[in-house]
Amino acid sequence: MFVLEEIYHNFSPLVWLTSLTSALGANFVSLKVFGATPILHLVYHHTLPVELYRHLILLGIVLGLLGVLYQQVLLKMPQIYTYTHLPRAFQGLIPFLLVIPIGHWQPNILGGGNQLILQLGQQKPALLALLILFGVRFLFSMISYGSGLPGGIFLPILTLGALIGALYASLMVKVGWLPVIYTQNLIIFAMAGYFAGIGKAPFTAILLITEMVGSLTNLMAMAVLVLTAYVVVDLCGGAPIYATLLQRMTISQKIQTIKHLDQLEIPVFAGSQLEDLPVRNFSWPPEALLMIIRRGESNILPHGDTIILAGDTLVLLTDTKQRALVRQQVKHAAQGVINLNS
Repeated sequence: MFVLEEIYHNFSPLVWLTSLTSALGANFVSLKVFGATPILHLVYHHTLPVELYRHLILLGIVLGLLGVLYQQVLLKMPQIYTYTHLPRAFQGLIPFLLVIPIGHWQPNILGGGNQLILQLGQQKPALLALLILFGVRFLFSMISYGSGLPGGIFLPILTLGALIGALYASLMVKVGWLPVIYTQNLIIFAMAGYFAGIGKAPFTAILLITEMVGSLTNLMAMAVLVLTAYVVVDLCGGAPIYATLLQRMTISQKIQTIKHLDQLEIPVFAGSQLEDLPVRNFSWPPEALLMIIRRGESNILPHGDTIILAGDTLVLLTDTKQRALVRQQVKHAAQGVINLNS
């Protein structure tokens, strides 16, 4: 369901069968090695009554707003890291150094968060402790993922959702608006709601948490919360986080900034500045992107080491408003044209 809803965005029998086969194979190996108990085995013993569904709406709104915050901060982290003036390969030193004191004093709050989620179900931390936990986990989720180190946001999102649910439930219990026996329900529902809002994958979120708890009893309540969080994120203009991150990995930032696409074709003359020059060695205009090099009957997808030859035709993508400026700059290098404005 995650592949279809979050990644492929379409129902393809081939993708469906391939994903199902791989999931079954992985699940079989996991059952043989680790047993049948889920890593987040959470149980609730009380069904949330309909008269308390108002809490699902309120909590869903909170999850949606915090989900939009999560998306915006996470997507801005690479830009924030540029202010450190560290090469990208060394930016991972920042979370490494920052996590040392936390690992020394409070190692139990580190890691993916599965143990923390289980502790929330067994213990009831104080409101202030929950707030600090949420702040630390949120901050380090941003810092860690933004550094570019190998990792993920799936389990951290579930952990943050559980903390938000615990915070909301503790506050409502404190003011006398919620019986304490339903705290576990809201912790579990909030995981699904936060994931659905950030990933915009409501069906995956519902099925995921339902499998974890192994019960369909609270399916209706969970669906109400998930839908509310989803709608709030949608109204705030939030996009599916995994699709957005994938787009950033596969589509150049230059293309994303271009509003009205236009195409330029510029031939390369013999004796020009670009002849026999690797693509990476030329300062291309920031308003343009070299898409294709046409060489005879062939179309070459250029990379940094591609050598530009005399007789090639450069195909560039640019913004319509910058077309004249880009053409002038590249034509000067490709054909030795004198820039009369310089």
